[in-house]
Amino acid sequence: MTMGKALYSVGFWIRETGQALDRLGCRLQGKNHFREQLSRHRTLMNVFDKSPIVDKQAFVAPSASLIGNVHVGRGSSIWYGCVLRGDANSISVGAGTNIQDNTLVHVAKSNLSGKVLPTVIGDNVTVGNSAVLHGCTVEDEACIGASATVLDGAHVEKHAVVESGALVRQNTRIPSGEVWGGNPARFLRKVTEEEKAFFSSSAVDYSNLAQVHAAENAKNLDEADFKKLLYKKNARDAEYDSVLSDLSHSENVPKSA
Repeated sequence: MTMGKALYSVGFWIRETGQALDRLGCRLQGKNHFREQLSRHRTLMNVFDKSPIVDKQAFVAPSASLIGNVHVGRGSSIWYGCVLRGDANSISVGAGTNIQDNTLVHVAKSNLSGKVLPTVIGDNVTVGNSAVLHGCTVEDEACIGASATVLDGAHVEKHAVVESGALVRQNTRIPSGEVWGGNPARFLRKVTEEEKAFFSSSAVDYSNLAQVHAAENAKNLDEADFKKLLYKKNARDAEYDSVLSDLSHSENVPKSA
């Protein structure tokens, strides 16, 4: 048995013993023992008669929450800490879209005029960290910046950009190819051709990255812990290795006789 496996086994036995002692202590205390109430996180949760539908090729991070009438398309990614709550209405996420960490997507049953307001997010959309999308529509290959807020009835057209931290007020329409920012959001400039190309590449990059995270999250806890232990044992400092490589190729290093 290797040293890594031996340490892993000893650690496992210690943890199991601790849990066994805790259970024994609870039995001895009887009905007076303290019982901690745990709420198990559920990534996908039904509400009323609606349940989330996620394409097999999509990635949903384990700490994200998809609740109720939520549909996520092929190759899309819902990152850590996101909440998509489709209770009063529906949420639709197209193909190849990335909704980044801690973003909130919600819906409105209707506005003051009685208009039904689901949230519709198109294909290859990039939604930055901690954004808020509420009862709005975001068309294909649009970009919503980090911490931006898009409110009820707003409509962001294809290739439009909402800058980070912007507030798009209710029923605002952002035309295709325009950059809006500020609070409240207003027109700033036109989108460049380079930025349009970036929208597509960003969607592909996030789709590829999501596959890496999906593979890692598919591992069981024991496998992940053991690989982490082996990595720590065998890992080399990248900067140190780089310096050694430079020295070995330097003409100033004297050659051994």
